[in-house]
Amino acid sequence: MALVWVTGNSGTGKSTLCAALRARGYVALDADEGFSRWVDRATGEVAVDPPDPVPEGWLDRYGWAIVRERVETLVETSRSQIAFLCGSVENEADVRDLFDHIVCLVIDDNTLRHRLATRTTNTFGQHPEELAAALKWNPQMRSIYESRGATVMDASMPVTAVADSVINAVQGLTESAW
Repeated sequence: MALVWVTGNSGTGKSTLCAALRARGYVALDADEGFSRWVDRATGEVAVDPPDPVPEGWLDRYGWAIVRERVETLVETSRSQIAFLCGSVENEADVRDLFDHIVCLVIDDNTLRHRLATRTTNTFGQHPEELAAALKWNPQMRSIYESRGATVMDASMPVTAVADSVINAVQGLTESAW
């Protein structure tokens, strides 16, 4: 199996791409659903039932973190096919070694603002503090992930075109999956 991490800033379309890949018959999972959680950076305590929207200062204290053991389980249980795990977490370095390839979705700031303001799947990015954090990270994503050898994709295209590009980018990882 090849495990592909599809990441990018909030609002770049990771969840939408995940659904599109799943609709095409691929194993595609959203890291926000059962793989990640809010963790107090100082104590490591998991935030049970976090507030929505987050109060001022929340993002300074808490981080969205992936659980390594859950990704390891995915690696162990999906050996026969390619799988996509789509998400963005601040502790990505803790799981990066589990992935065979990384794809980073990027968009411009205006598209980011529009997507976060109009998204209906969750409210992250609609609170001013969350939007500011997303806009702060957005211009840095391309260079960070290019330096890590990731495939960087323009996610402002229609989701069908993004899905085609992602599939083409990872096609060589395992010929038996295609």
